[in-house]
Amino acid sequence: MGKENFKNLDRRKFINNASILIGGLLLPFPAIKSFSHSVDKDTNENKNSRLNLERLLLDISTIPNFCTHEHWGSISSIGMAPEQGGFRCDTVAGAQPLNPTSIWDLILDPYENGWMIVADRDPNFAAREAGSVSYTQWWKNSPQEALDKFKLLNNDLGMTGGFQCTRRGILNLYGHDLGNFNLNDWKEVDVKIQKNYADIFTWYQTAMKKANFSELIRPVHPEYYVQEETNASKMKELAFTHTIMRIDPLLDLWQDNNQRRDRLAKIVGIDPSDAKTWREFIKRLFDLAAENHTVGIKQLQAYSRSLLYVQRTDAEVQFRGKLDENNVLKFQDWVMHECCKQAHERNWIHQVHVGTNNISESNPLPLQFLATRYPKMKIVMIHCWPFLKEAGWLAKYIPNMYIDTCWLPVLNPEFLREGLNMWLNYVPAHKIMMGNDSTHVEMAAGSSLFTREILSESLVYQQKSLKMSNTTTLMYASDLLQNNAVRLYKIGKEAIV
Repeated sequence: MGKENFKNLDRRKFINNASILIGGLLLPFPAIKSFSHSVDKDTNENKNSRLNLERLLLDISTIPNFCTHEHWGSISSIGMAPEQGGFRCDTVAGAQPLNPTSIWDLILDPYENGWMIVADRDPNFAAREAGSVSYTQWWKNSPQEALDKFKLLNNDLGMTGGFQCTRRGILNLYGHDLGNFNLNDWKEVDVKIQKNYADIFTWYQTAMKKANFSELIRPVHPEYYVQEETNASKMKELAFTHTIMRIDPLLDLWQDNNQRRDRLAKIVGIDPSDAKTWREFIKRLFDLAAENHTVGIKQLQAYSRSLLYVQRTDAEVQFRGKLDENNVLKFQDWVMHECCKQAHERNWIHQVHVGTNNISESNPLPLQFLATRYPKMKIVMIHCWPFLKEAGWLAKYIPNMYIDTCWLPVLNPEFLREGLNMWLNYVPAHKIMMGNDSTHVEMAAGSSLFTREILSESLVYQQKSLKMSNTTTLMYASDLLQNNAVRLYKIGKEAIV
């Protein structure tokens, strides 16, 4: 999309999708919380504010949205590669479904399925109790029974962002509201999903156009660059997909007889065993990623340790063996700095998972150390909740640190609203991006709907408070949804007002 006028979309359909009420469970069109305190109910001012919000939402619906951090394909039908770090889509270029894709592959994706389990609403246990090996099998055997049980299990999670994003995305892309729990709707969507995912990369591009997505960036493991399903499927995926290379696996390759390290060593032609060979090993992996046109690196160490990476000398580090906790940290610190050196020399982006898990240690403030030491490496803090203030401070005062709100609507749309209300009058606007972080394109479409609505609400308040023109307001919207990412990643074209 590009330095170009906004797309001509079906605006009536967009606003209808944004406004629907969901069968007793779901979210209405967002309340104008950020400025409702300043207007009395039923006044002309209140009505004008509502109309202004709806007009702005219609305009924002035509702005393309840059998908800066997606995990499309992380679903059961495409399968796992546990020996290589997780989902096949992250390790095999052009990975396609191993089995027909069901509605349950999307509904019970890794996010929602995991959240249901920790809420003591395990759908897999329910399926086994019914005598089925999976929810998909139960659905085939007894669809009404399976749907009724899911409705009961999901009742306490029905308002959560994960379910809402998938439900709204399916409504947007398929025209059926699963929130009504009507068996015929679910069956029709199931048939359409199976058909769409049989030609997965054509479907992605069709869905991207319908959801008004512009560019797509996906984190992948190093193996992705040398493994392919077929050459044809690889080329089809890479025709519209950009990658960033995950470096988090490298921090766990210190064990003796580590099979993954040995496989990667064969790929790049050097076995890392000491400081010299590890530096060369990392460099060759980065060269491999560069040859395949990666746009940066990504880590999610915040799941398991703090984001404070101490500078280590070669002599401090043990590079293999049975390391205790202290020596594992030293090894990880050393590897991270070597990766950052490579990113710095190549002017690469470094996406860093912040918050949301391991809360006691995932505060982003220690990243200031890496940012100042490697100034040509731009750090993008993704997610950030609950460390919204800390992330805002870093993005304001550290030149090469940025924020991406991706995943916040999936966690809870209110987290995105909270972040925008905190950042828009504090953080320079070019430092904020609003991508999505979803396991499938349907979830991404729903996440983007929430993002556009909440952004509209926030900007209406800014427009009213700061006396901004419509043109200025839409300029900010286009930068946050599209242009800031275009400028940072040097991918795609800018949308203009």
